[in-house]
Amino acid sequence: MTDAASPPQTERPAASKPARSRTATPSTAAAPSKPAPRKPARKPTTRSTPAASPKTVTTAPEPSAESADPPVDEPTAQPVAMTEPGVANSAVSVERSATAAPRAPRKPPVRKTRATRNTPVSTADSRASGEVVLVVRDLVKRFGDTVAVDHMSLSVPVGSIFGIVGPNGAGKTTTLSMATGLLRPDSGSITVHGADVWKDPVVAKRNMGVLPDRLRLFDRLTGSQLLYYAGTLRGLDAATVKHRSADLASAFGLEDALDRLVTDYSAGMTKKVALACAMIHSPRVLVLDEPFESVDPVSAANITEILQKYAAAGGTVVLSSHSMDLIQRICDFVAIMVSGSVLASGTMDEVRGVGSLEEKFVELAGGRRTAEGMEWLHSFSD
Repeated sequence: MTDAASPPQTERPAASKPARSRTATPSTAAAPSKPAPRKPARKPTTRSTPAASPKTVTTAPEPSAESADPPVDEPTAQPVAMTEPGVANSAVSVERSATAAPRAPRKPPVRKTRATRNTPVSTADSRASGEVVLVVRDLVKRFGDTVAVDHMSLSVPVGSIFGIVGPNGAGKTTTLSMATGLLRPDSGSITVHGADVWKDPVVAKRNMGVLPDRLRLFDRLTGSQLLYYAGTLRGLDAATVKHRSADLASAFGLEDALDRLVTDYSAGMTKKVALACAMIHSPRVLVLDEPFESVDPVSAANITEILQKYAAAGGTVVLSSHSMDLIQRICDFVAIMVSGSVLASGTMDEVRGVGSLEEKFVELAGGRRTAEGMEWLHSFSD
């Protein structure tokens, strides 16, 4: 009985042994195969991409383990399922690193170009870059048989004070009237800050403040009413107009005259209130035709200081004047017009040369003329 009972006892552990041997046989069969691919898989991956080596080691046995074991590395298992061997996985990782490497250095140069595009704010930078705010190209204007402006071209840089000088009848006022949209040219084009004066007048005139020659104002208004009209016409609100009117009146010495009618102003006061109307909306370009005519020396000095500060802040001034000394002192660029044509244009030093601007002007305008046949003027009639 004991012998008969013993065989089933020996059979039970024997049955358990084959169960273990079944699990052991695939493990022993896979044991030599697993360490063999693990070791070479670790070596190339760690040598090529040390950061990607743990991923390649874990993903290499995953396809052989029937994808049941790795719930941890699910994001890496999806791309690795496309490539079975571990070497291919390392190649993919190398390709990823190779593609990622050039992307990183591409970003800094883009940021640098953006910074350089946003930096030109100061007047010195804009002058160095050659930025132009007013361009006059091949301008022509005739009055009957008289050619007032003959194929004139000018370029006014940003942040500068540009002076136009010439004898009477040279075409200065006609040129400035066409440049500001007050007189239509026969041919040619004028652009202000990129906007054509005649094709896009609303945008072009918004960028300008104009003081024309022989200006006719609404002289039945008071000075404060005229400034309010000019400010609201440019789209400013009432509070802004009131604040700026007070500043301009203080700068031009018009505090006591704001409540008086403009028709009662003197010639100099009329010129100053007209200049204040041209500046109240803070335009990019000021076009002034004879701004210092009939203005006293103290007011002229104040106006000069205002224009210089305006240009230093990035504004541009284009003015005409017969005062050569004034143009030479305050202007950065100058153009000499004679008979509707520009005979010399450029910086002040380039145009005047070794002498003064007046000497150069007299030379280009035809020289001095001696008065002959005027002996009758030397005898006085009683």
